[in-house]
Amino acid sequence: MFDMADTPWLTIIGIGEDGVDGLSASAKAALAQAELVTGATRHLALLPDLKCAVEPWPVPFGDGIPHLLARRGKRVAMLVSGDPFWFGAGTSITRHLDPGEWVAHPAPSTFGLAASRFGWPIEETSCLGLHAAPFARLRPHIVPGRRAIVLVRDGAAVAGLARYLSDLGFGQSRLHILEALGGPRERVRDIAAADLDDDDIVHPVAVGIVFAGQGMVVPRTSGLPDTWFDHDGQLTKRPVRALTLSALAPKPGETLWDIGAGSGSIGIEWLLAHPSTHATAFEADPIRAGRAESNAAALGVDRLRVIRGRAPEALEGHAAPNAVFVGGGLSEALLETLWARLPGDARLVANAVTLESEALLSRWHGLKGGTLLRVELSEATPLGTRRGWRASYPVVQWSVTL
Repeated sequence: MFDMADTPWLTIIGIGEDGVDGLSASAKAALAQAELVTGATRHLALLPDLKCAVEPWPVPFGDGIPHLLARRGKRVAMLVSGDPFWFGAGTSITRHLDPGEWVAHPAPSTFGLAASRFGWPIEETSCLGLHAAPFARLRPHIVPGRRAIVLVRDGAAVAGLARYLSDLGFGQSRLHILEALGGPRERVRDIAAADLDDDDIVHPVAVGIVFAGQGMVVPRTSGLPDTWFDHDGQLTKRPVRALTLSALAPKPGETLWDIGAGSGSIGIEWLLAHPSTHATAFEADPIRAGRAESNAAALGVDRLRVIRGRAPEALEGHAAPNAVFVGGGLSEALLETLWARLPGDARLVANAVTLESEALLSRWHGLKGGTLLRVELSEATPLGTRRGWRASYPVVQWSVTL
């Protein structure tokens, strides 16, 4: 354990394209006292006059962490882009350290620099790091008239981003392409996504986006239209899904188990409720499990974790969640396992459509309390030259806090 009374051995220094001119006095002092400076090759090139040992950070990034930790006890300065803790390298490093082992000197982030170029209110602008993440992470943020600033890997990624927006029907979106922002090589270009054909975009690059177009916008309410999900019929339909999400009541930072996930719609909408939520889907059918993953990726929540297996056996080894939804595979053994394993404040919601599963939920409601709800829905459909009501199977929903 590192002694909190010791001077931190690691200094994390945010650096911009303006190099040493943009560093604070404390950052410059740390560099002057360092025995070793490490960072990406392009960052080290911004400080050509270093007097100490220099060690380029390897690629992939994770390979450099053991090497850094092996330098514990030396005075080490690590160079990173801008603000280390806003889609930066800071957390990847400090999660391995005690608080007293490090200190950070951030520089202006690319998001802040971009917003200051355009006069955009950054608190109203979606900011995403997509260096190594799919463009679909942007999907819930795409709304005509809204803005986003995204960090991307390189010029080829900008072209991929433009194609992604065009394929969704948002090719009219304006792309402000920001190269080497804040330094002598800075260049800013403005073009519609559908018109982008530049092949000379250089790293580092960010893109400011003003969304425009006629594509479909992801609603922010529970109960997305069923057409948003690829499915084989194993889907909690929109009205029942809205009632189910209301009963599950997702809160920031919480984790859901979606058991018998089918198309993954419940877990996906749980994740759409807030960017800090987590969800694990359990699905025995491998085709449906793959479909749940694809649906999640398409809607920008690829953080859905899909476990191929049947509950309750598949639940072993997974940390207890804050809430559980049982949409398939309901059984006495499953309810007994959940009741034994879940923490006392966990929320459980189970839906039943068969007489047998309805009877099971009715009995458990009598034993454990909670709310038992019977949902009967009918939809107006053509009936000859007129219209009539077509009833769906009734759904019985039990919701309870353990």
